[in-house]
Amino acid sequence: MSQEFVIEAFPRGDQGKGASRRLRREERKIPAIIYGGNKEATAISIWHNEIKKALENEAFFSHILTIEIDGKKESVILKDLQRHPYKPLLTHADFLRVDKDHEIHVNVPLHFLNEETAPAVKLQGGSVSHQMTEVEVICLPQNLPEFIEVDLMDVAMDQVVHLSDLKLPEGVRIAALAQGEDHNLPVLAIHKPKGAKSEEESSEESGEE
Repeated sequence: MSQEFVIEAFPRGDQGKGASRRLRREERKIPAIIYGGNKEATAISIWHNEIKKALENEAFFSHILTIEIDGKKESVILKDLQRHPYKPLLTHADFLRVDKDHEIHVNVPLHFLNEETAPAVKLQGGSVSHQMTEVEVICLPQNLPEFIEVDLMDVAMDQVVHLSDLKLPEGVRIAALAQGEDHNLPVLAIHKPKGAKSEEESSEESGEE
């Protein structure tokens, strides 16, 4: 992983709705919690604008993050993020502790390659239908990929790409497939757009007339 994200955090003593509102309004911070790793949960606060800026980077969601609090560092992943129902504001964040010897479950984005240049699209007029834009993987923290690539160059017309077709980095498994073949869900497919006619169909109709 090429990027490193370090989040400055502060201990949070006062809790409850009133304290959280004051935190957001007066200090421009949001409440958060660090949990897991066989340790007690730690209530913290983090800068609202700092975390909001970090979220603009897709990699933030699939990276091991470093939270620095009172000079100590914790390795975590972002597990949940709550937003205001109608304002562009964050309201709470949950972070899960990780360590190098225990596997983690993380949603990783899918990056689609050659989506416009694949023969089934460019030459045959196919349209790509996406069923997924991310996938949950299981791996050790050091093996966590920033994203998984899906190359459409060799995907044929009317072909469906399933989870089992994805090429994964070493040490990475797909969570759904660990539950059995029944969970081998479709990722994407290339089909003719509805209402589109093939050249052969058009020629046949022209010949009949």
